[in-house]
Amino acid sequence: MTPPIAPPGWSRWLVPPAALSVHLSIGQAYAWSVFKPPLESALDLTGTQSALPFQLGIVMLGLSAAFGGTLVERNGPRWAMTVALVCFSSGFLLASLGAATEQYWLIVLGYGFVGGVGLGIGYISPVSTLIKWFPDRPGMATGIAIMGFGGGALIASPWSAQMIESFGATSGGIALAFLVHGLTYAVFMSLGVLLIRVPRPEQTPDGRPAELTGVQVSARQAIRTPQFWCLWVVLCMNVTAGIGILEKAAPMITDFFADTATPVSVSAAAGFVALLSAANMAGRIGWSSTSDLIGRKNIYRVYLGVGALMYLLIVTLGDSSKPLFILCALVILSFYGGGFATVPAYLKDLFGTYQVGAIHGRLLTAWSTAGVLGPLIVNWVADSQESAGKSGPGLYGMSLTIMIGLLVVGFVANELVRPVHPRHHHIPAPRKATDDSSVEQQSA
Repeated sequence: MTPPIAPPGWSRWLVPPAALSVHLSIGQAYAWSVFKPPLESALDLTGTQSALPFQLGIVMLGLSAAFGGTLVERNGPRWAMTVALVCFSSGFLLASLGAATEQYWLIVLGYGFVGGVGLGIGYISPVSTLIKWFPDRPGMATGIAIMGFGGGALIASPWSAQMIESFGATSGGIALAFLVHGLTYAVFMSLGVLLIRVPRPEQTPDGRPAELTGVQVSARQAIRTPQFWCLWVVLCMNVTAGIGILEKAAPMITDFFADTATPVSVSAAAGFVALLSAANMAGRIGWSSTSDLIGRKNIYRVYLGVGALMYLLIVTLGDSSKPLFILCALVILSFYGGGFATVPAYLKDLFGTYQVGAIHGRLLTAWSTAGVLGPLIVNWVADSQESAGKSGPGLYGMSLTIMIGLLVVGFVANELVRPVHPRHHHIPAPRKATDDSSVEQQSA
């Protein structure tokens, strides 16, 4: 399949909106916690069971991105966006059937497996295209698009909560909500399919020669480098720490302040999820753009180091102050989103643009791992603490402490990132590009 090539005079600023139409849709995954309480009530599920569609969706996101990354590079962004549209919308339709018939395995299959494939292909579909259009500002470019994935729940969370309220928190009401989601997102994602273009081969947007220059590493060689696996650990730890809160955001804030004078209502909890989505989205464009100025390694030092401090404040003081709890959670989620948006530019700095989309897809297996670890840690600890008779903040103290340790591990892995050895280069680079200090400055 031939990628759609931009005609002469095509504005590169039309590409980010095309990417946003897909990412804003698939970003609905971050609003899954709104569906957890009604599903648990309607189908008699535990917190761990109701997290399964979300967990499987994130696992499939990473796997489909890893295995489909090369196909996305070969067939182009329009093919990838079309596949994402079909899979993501079909996943909701299957989930709707599962809710209507009270067959929970169909919800897991539809939303988790089929929809998860759409998540993965859709997520990586615009990345290499954006980097090619914006070689001068890769952090900002990927941040604009990937912020849509973080911001999807900003729309979906109150929208889903309103539908559940209108249709009813029964299996039939949930089924109708899933159906509306699937049809609406199919229409919205089609806008990106129609709008996306790739640069003409004989030009680059900033007027430089079109041939590849500098360090260039193939996807096959990249996974053989220690740099790739250091970044894999960095992403996995950062995502695990953030996704644990995100997946259980609504019930978590309710539990933290259940025994206080100002308990959190269901609608306020949904609003908290929307606030987290806003922070997630803002972090993706704000922090990734900042990385263009201060370097990728430095920005990850902020994500992981300050993030660990925010978790420590929640563990020690979170239940004593609602504003403090919310502020720390917002900072953590801004770092979580920023980590996602910055990593494609980090990969470009280290491995070049040759197969950066395919490398990015392989790196997202870290997200698959984190998608299991984060919710599993938080839900399993909460369920076990509840069985032991604990309530409120006591349900989460141990799991949040584990998150602090994971962020420290990620911080150490980021410090170990060094320039890629020339033996891994696909195209020989100039001497200065392989100099340790210059690449360290580029990735630092």
